[in-house]
Amino acid sequence: MGVLRLPAQGHADEGLRDREGGPGRNHLWGPSGENPYLCSDECDASNPDLAHPPKLMFDSEDEGLATYWQSVTWRRYPEPLLANITLSWNKSIELTDDIVITFEYGRPTIMMLEKSLDNGRTWHPYQYYADDCMEAFSMPARRVRDLSTTSANRVLCTEEYSRWAGSKKEKTVRFEVRDRFAIFAGPDLKNMDNLYTRLESAKGLKDFFTVTDLRMRLLRPALGGTYVQRENLYKYFYAVSNIEVTGRCKCNLHANLCTFKEGSLQCECEHNTTGQDCGKCKKNFRSRSWRAGSYLPLPNGSPNACAAAGSAFGNCECYGHSNRCSYIDFLNVVTCVSCKHNTRGQHCQHCRLGFYRNSSAELDDENVCIECNCNQIGSMHDRCNETGYCECREGATGPKCDDCLPNYYWRQGCFPNVCDDELLLCQNGGTCYQNQRCICPVGFKGVLCQQSRCEADKKDCDRAPAARASLATVALGALALQLRGWAGL
Repeated sequence: MGVLRLPAQGHADEGLRDREGGPGRNHLWGPSGENPYLCSDECDASNPDLAHPPKLMFDSEDEGLATYWQSVTWRRYPEPLLANITLSWNKSIELTDDIVITFEYGRPTIMMLEKSLDNGRTWHPYQYYADDCMEAFSMPARRVRDLSTTSANRVLCTEEYSRWAGSKKEKTVRFEVRDRFAIFAGPDLKNMDNLYTRLESAKGLKDFFTVTDLRMRLLRPALGGTYVQRENLYKYFYAVSNIEVTGRCKCNLHANLCTFKEGSLQCECEHNTTGQDCGKCKKNFRSRSWRAGSYLPLPNGSPNACAAAGSAFGNCECYGHSNRCSYIDFLNVVTCVSCKHNTRGQHCQHCRLGFYRNSSAELDDENVCIECNCNQIGSMHDRCNETGYCECREGATGPKCDDCLPNYYWRQGCFPNVCDDELLLCQNGGTCYQNQRCICPVGFKGVLCQQSRCEADKKDCDRAPAARASLATVALGALALQLRGWAGL
């Protein structure tokens, strides 16, 4: 594994600011003496000689003079003193050796290391550090060298770098990459073939050592003992003099060189690949799906180079949607087999039925074919034309046939309007209800109230006058009774 001291964009975000001194200004009282926390100067961010900015974590130190970044002091105790230190590469890198952070004036009693694989959009725990793992993170303390081959990528909590030892010499905190490699390659890393084999075969192991960003979350400073001296809170702070990350650009084994260009790390891609991580085939070299280079077979591995159309691959262009071809003897043609990404055809150049071509995507794009999504009720079938429009049933409209034409209404499909208030289609005084039916007055019926009930049924007409006469008789009888009552009075 080639190694590289990887330059990064780094910054520190402090969770607290001193009220009296302002940002970055701390008073540190007393002589240094035997107490590793104290110094005799006053830190001042506005004075270059007394400032401790983040860049001092990454500078070159000449003649053994340590320079360091320093946070504010814990003057607002018992509120937590929090600070984040973030390293960003804007590029995937693979760790090849331990991450080493050097703290001046004491290592934190609680901190955690986080990683991102998507340029800081999401973060995941990488390792926890505490003087008491169970108390700080509800996790038992474990050591990397106690992990097995099946747990080499486990996130654990360690107490090795957090307990007070009372010595200025113990300044470093590590993320032990080499010890995890040693689980497969042996304590002296002599059996690298076994490590390479495991990196290829063990799920998630290669990604475990891959990052785009690292973040240190400092959660509690060094205490110098077992309790906080509240009368002297100026002596509690974080100070980092050096951060060392050893690794290489992730180029998917398609590059031997990674250079710093235009403000970012870039792979010098080989094997007809391209992209920031050499993660895809060049145009005109996509006759089979892109694959990362492989450590296997040992000892030389396999480049898995992208092949051009007309190459020994079989003179067949599949646009990256298939990596197998078949010769059809009676047609004397070579055709792609098992086209992926909803493609079909001899060269996987067409879309499957029920999909249409994405006009904004190249033919080798995985999203070249988009599902039609035709409405099952409003459309004739689930297929659409080359622009994504489905074939609609009568009365239906819209790209997906999920809307109705004018004078149609939707009721599990499109049906023509029976009536229209504005056109007054209902006859004989009928009223239109939701364009779907006419509500007819007494004596009329039909879709548009166009039919007299008497014309439709003579018996009904014959019965109706008699019924009306009987009702009139009853009414008149009731009136006569009332008149008699009044007369009697």
